[in-house]
Amino acid sequence: MDNNEELIKKADIQKIAEEGAKIYGQIKVSYDPKERGKFLAIDIDSKKAYLGNTSAEALELARQNHPHKVFYVVKIGFDVAETMAGSFAEHK
Repeated sequence: MDNNEELIKKADIQKIAEEGAKIYGQIKVSYDPKERGKFLAIDIDSKKAYLGNTSAEALELARQNHPHKVFYVVKIGFDVAETMAGSFAEHK
């Protein structure tokens, strides 16, 4: 099992989702619409957001500062249902 799998197993995913959504709700006006379609990885403890063109890029930036954390990731300008639907459509 790699480090990422261990981190996810130990993380409180529900808390990260709830806090991350709350933080994004507070900061999204700073990113939407000018960064629409890009991704934010949010550290729920520091409330710092890392912007990337892809979710992988946002996570890489976040992990450079906090290698042992799990982050809340959101696609700017899209709600969860839209993001999930897009993800499923891309994998068909």
